[in-house]
Amino acid sequence: MATQAGSGLMAFWARIEESYLDRFRQWHNGEHMPERVSIPGFLAGQRYLGHGSSNFFLMMYETREPAVLGGADYLARLNAPTAWTRESLPHFREPARNIYRRISAQGKTDLFAAPCLLSVRFNAESVDAGLVARVAAQAGVARTRLFETDSAISGIQTSERKLYGGGPGEQRHLLLVECAIGAGEAGARFAVVADQVGQRDHEHDAVVGAQHDLVAA
Repeated sequence: MATQAGSGLMAFWARIEESYLDRFRQWHNGEHMPERVSIPGFLAGQRYLGHGSSNFFLMMYETREPAVLGGADYLARLNAPTAWTRESLPHFREPARNIYRRISAQGKTDLFAAPCLLSVRFNAESVDAGLVARVAAQAGVARTRLFETDSAISGIQTSERKLYGGGPGEQRHLLLVECAIGAGEAGARFAVVADQVGQRDHEHDAVVGAQHDLVAA
């Protein structure tokens, strides 16, 4: 299944308290994602589980453009969280949330054919123009996207942020690589992708399988 292509992205990494996992999935599947993708300009929402982890998640929303994520409709939701959201967000640990603008992409997406997503967050004064093409050319890669943080929108303070107590991540760039490989191969791919990025100041995660995926009507 191919998702729509937008230039805006909200990416949120967090660990969820083990004792709250079932309740978290109920909230995220049943209320939060449907609410978010109903906002004008939102195209799709996904949640991935960290490889080898039971409680580390990457949650993402793709939007028509980054401005949607700083717009009045979305901010109204962020500043008026539901009762279930107010219950859920305090169970987030080590949260990092950023708003991004896509600056390059290559390939097509298909969550069934490419269920593994590699995310690499890194800092660089400039990014090699050939990075995305080199990574996309590797065997088993379906789609590669490079994003840059929108620091102004990422830094907006909201009522929801006060609940989970986190802020933007430190890395300026995000590389997302959708792979048609098994979970066991994901760790090995990090060495290759990190080498392609060529930066020492980076964080990387293998997240496997969209546990929940919604596309706006």
